Order: sequence, then C-alpha cells, then structure tokens
Amino acid sequence: MIETASIDNVIPCVDVVKCTARIGAEIMNVRLSSDLPNQMVAAINKLLLEHKVIFFRNQGHLDDAEQERFGLRFGKLVPPALGAAEGTTAILELDSARGGLRADSWHIDMSCMHAYPKIAVLRGVVIPPVGGDTVWSNTAAAYLSLPPPLQRLAEDLWAVHSSAYDFAITVRPSEADKKGYDEFSTKTRFETEHPVVRVHPETGERTLVLGSYVTRFVDIPKWDGHKLFDVFQSHMAAPENTVRWNWKQGDIAIWDNRATMHYAVKDYGDQHRVVRRVIIDGDIPVSVKGRCSVARQAHQAAAS
Repeated sequence: MIETASIDNVIPCVDVVKCTARIGAEIMNVRLSSDLPNQMVAAINKLLLEHKVIFFRNQGHLDDAEQERFGLRFGKLVPPALGAAEGTTAILELDSARGGLRADSWHIDMSCMHAYPKIAVLRGVVIPPVGGDTVWSNTAAAYLSLPPPLQRLAEDLWAVHSSAYDFAITVRPSEADKKGYDEFSTKTRFETEHPVVRVHPETGERTLVLGSYVTRFVDIPKWDGHKLFDVFQSHMAAPENTVRWNWKQGDIAIWDNRATMHYAVKDYGDQHRVVRRVIIDGDIPVSVKGRCSVARQAHQAAAS
C-alpha cells in the first residue's frame, strides 16, 4: 500500500507520496513557480527537511529563467565554478553530448567549499528512454545506522575535501571528461577540512559528510584512511538508506545537500541526457563539539 500524507492544512489538494521509508517523497498536485505563496515555499522546505529529497513530475513549464527565480525563493544562488549555461547566471548544465564533469560517483555537491550549498534544484530537460536514474542517500539515517562505537569514532574524525579530489581511482574522470575536470581543478581550487559528522542547522540531526571530494582524513595515515572511508561510505550507500529516481522530461528534484549524497547512474550508453541545476548558498558545517569547518584553500587562478 502506498503511504501518503496530506498537507491540506497548508495548501489544499497537495499530497505527499513517500518513495521509501527513510528517504524521498513525490509531491503531487503542485505547479512550481517563482510566485508561489510564501506559505507554500515554507511547506516545501519543511517537506524537504523531512524527506531529504523531494520530486515533482510534470514541471515542463519551467524554463531556465524560471528555474533560477524559483531557486531564489530558498536563498542566494551559487554560480557554477565552470561558468553558467548560456543566457543564465547560475545554471549548471550537464549535457552528455558535451562531455565535461560527470556525477557518476557518490558525492555531496561542492563539499570542497567552506560553506557548501544547502539545497539543489535539478531539472530534467532531455531524458534517455532507458537509464539515467539518480540515486540519493540519507546521510542522517546512515549515521544512525552506525554502531555507537563507530558513531563516536566518526564524530572525532575530520576529512579534507578538495576540488582536485583523488581519494579513490574510481572517481577520476574518464578521458572524455578530462578537459572539464582539468578546467575545474586548475582554474578554481577549493580545499576544506570538514567534520565527518556535522549537526544540521535546521533539524539538529547528525549527518555524515564524505563522498568523492574527500582526499584524506586529518591525522590518519593514507591506508588506514582508505579503510575508514570504506566503512563509513558503505553505510551511507547502503540500499536501505537510498532512493532511486527514474527521470521523465520535466521532472524537478530538490534535495537537502546537508543531509544527502547522490550518484548519477551512467547506464544509458550513447543516448542523450541533459539536466540543469541550481544550488543555493549554504552555511559553514559545525561538528558535534561545536567546531566549524576550516577553509584550507580557495582561490581563482590567474588567467593565462
């Protein structure tokens, strides 16, 4: 039986259909736009905090400009490091026909930044008939699934996240994507020490902060670090903590980047796939002991 919940006390005729027990919900009967009532935007944010990632079908009326304006309802937009899509100020376009950076590794968007984005809004523009799903993980549920001794260990750990990530060979870009990767890693370099467990500023939940931007753990030898990474990452990517979304053209996915990580599945061969994303400015992570993340490096390389 499909579990549903109503938010009729906020906006009539809106239903919430949970995707899994731990993460994800489809929001029904909502037409997204930049002029939604403040009450509705607040309700969407509340649902986002509860379900971590929420989905809206049949939003094909949104164009680039309206997607940007809608994103602004949740905060300041962060321009893409590689430059915005033509005619926009803050949209990152991921077009399979143009190469560039891929997202087929588990990651938290821009976790190499000191205050990495809090929310992302992704729009399906061209969707292949087969494949191209995205998977999200609930990193708060992942923390709770750890045995108490591992929770305590994670709370004491700090990790270095870098835009020149090299923690695991499996997350390096393919040769076809190397140009975009090199541009990102050389023109703009971000490197930050984050706590492995942060306290969510709105819910108070403890969430794990890892993913493919991690290069190493602070004060932990490299090989021990690899083993620790695998232990914690395996809990974050455990199937029971994830939801997989089968995209259709015009879909919108909104996720809490402070409580999730995600993976874009590269299983659509040579078929064309285009998605466009805006991200909303976030806050500096704080550990369970009250210590803030530390920016080690953030610079824009001089133009050649």
